[in-house]
Amino acid sequence: MRKGRLEKPAADIARRYSESVSFDQRLYRYDIAGSLAHAAALAKAGIISAAEQKKIEAALREIEKEITSGKFQWNESFEDVHMNIETALTKKIGAAGAKLHTGRSRNDQIALDLRLYVKEQVGKISSQLKTLQIALLDLAEEDVDLVMPGYTHLQRAQPIYFAHYLLGQIEAFARDVERLRDCLQRTNVHPLGSGALAGSTILLDRESIARELGFARVSQNSLDAVSDRDFVCEFLFCLAMIGMHLSRLSEDLIIWSTSEFGFVEFSEGFSTGSSLMPQKKNPDMAELTRGKTGRLYGNLISILTILKALPSSYNRDLQEDKKALFDSVDTILAALEVFSAMLPELKINRGHMEAAAKDPNLLATDLAEYLVKKGIPFREAHEIIGKLVSNATEEGKKLNAIPLTQLKRLSSKFDVDVAKVFDVRRSLAARRAVGAPSPENIAAQIKHWRKQIRE
Repeated sequence: MRKGRLEKPAADIARRYSESVSFDQRLYRYDIAGSLAHAAALAKAGIISAAEQKKIEAALREIEKEITSGKFQWNESFEDVHMNIETALTKKIGAAGAKLHTGRSRNDQIALDLRLYVKEQVGKISSQLKTLQIALLDLAEEDVDLVMPGYTHLQRAQPIYFAHYLLGQIEAFARDVERLRDCLQRTNVHPLGSGALAGSTILLDRESIARELGFARVSQNSLDAVSDRDFVCEFLFCLAMIGMHLSRLSEDLIIWSTSEFGFVEFSEGFSTGSSLMPQKKNPDMAELTRGKTGRLYGNLISILTILKALPSSYNRDLQEDKKALFDSVDTILAALEVFSAMLPELKINRGHMEAAAKDPNLLATDLAEYLVKKGIPFREAHEIIGKLVSNATEEGKKLNAIPLTQLKRLSSKFDVDVAKVFDVRRSLAARRAVGAPSPENIAAQIKHWRKQIRE
């Protein structure tokens, strides 16, 4: 690349500072796929002969096998994955290899490689999300009748089924799948043929290349195509959201695994001990996942910051997009894999959950709604039950232990049927509105998600 315009070689320190092959070599399959399609287009345009195309194709396949087997020698003197492969190709077949770069630039080449990489990772991550959803769904079916307290502000709020909680997690991860699918639409754009920024006087069939590489459409502005990293930002946002959902799930499980809650217990295979305290069994996999979410956020902010003041077209700053992208992909795939394996081994302490769900204060809202059904405005009913809870707390009594005579002092609408309010399962059975945790709704949702994930 330096021949012609530059006479002196790059300083060693500059070469080491600017090389990217140490990390962008993982794009080799996509780079070779792009080169194969480009060679076919060059042959179609008459720039290279059919024989030259065959030589290029055979040599690229050979290089790909060498890289996959670990025999290929990467050289940082050639800066990046593109020049390493092109140099190896030219060494193998001579002049035919030197013709391959006709009509393209490393600017549109890397834009292509990144889009192919992100497209594939969208599929991998979506598949892993579905594996996680299945693990959650299996857990919901196993404990479909298990009642637990629902929480707001980390305070006991209202009773729910444990399965309802798990189905809520499935909903969140389903949004992640939808976001990835939506991101794919803007990633699935073919940029090769944009050149450095202004295309080329050598006309190639870009639509044909796009079809061969599996792109849905072709970029329409060469200047934008070489510098567009919106799809990387959007993809990293999707991964940050997945991390956030995993982090919140981690937080719940970590809290529930404490002695104070005792709702769940992590298996030994997904726990660690203490170097000092022999009694400890720590939920480190969940804690690590909670922590790694910060890395996902940081990678997103890193890319956004790199892009925020770049002039139009390609700038070398864009080389810095890859480490953040690769790290986020590796991080989220590892976290999803760990959770998918960890959840089936999670021990659910039914006794502790059900005991906590028997707290009559969880049905305070039901008491207010009991009065509403007897004609009292909700705000008035809310105040009455609030006073009732306050009095019961002062007297050290449970709500379901307060005599009817005492209840009638607060409202004449209380009657003997008030005792039915404190039947937790009866309360849950009455919650039949769409999205509420009745047994019928939960059964329907489990059936829905089985079909949805299968399809």
